Amino acid sequence: MTSFQDVFLLALRRLSTLREAGSFGAWLAAIARNRAHDYHRRSVPEDQLADDPTPSEERGNATADHQTPAATVLDAIRALPDTYRETLILRLVEGMTGPEIAARTGLTHGSVRVNLHRGMQQLRAKLGPDTSNHRP
Repeated sequence: MTSFQDVFLLALRRLSTLREAGSFGAWLAAIARNRAHDYHRRSVPEDQLADDPTPSEERGNATADHQTPAATVLDAIRALPDTYRETLILRLVEGMTGPEIAARTGLTHGSVRVNLHRGMQQLRAKLGPDTSNHRP
């Protein structure tokens, strides 16, 4: 797992890319967040499929062809670019407000609003015309 030491060493090597000293905290948080995303992206285990599923597994998979609306939306969110996916999950799944998301991610409140707006546009496009007229 990525440790704090790794993040600080990387930040030290990239210190020359920091534009404003006042944004050091947000800059460091972005590095840590990106390292965590990279770690999780690399460590996602692949599901192993059994040759002969048990009867309980067959019953559990009966809804696989007919996903619930929530599962469909989550799949669509997961397919979005990282920037939009993170802010949408924090908003729609975690129930965080714009200022809370800004504090958590190190983004400005305006950036959070833009990411949420653009992410919702892309989400509506992925989900199709049935959901484009509904407001969350």
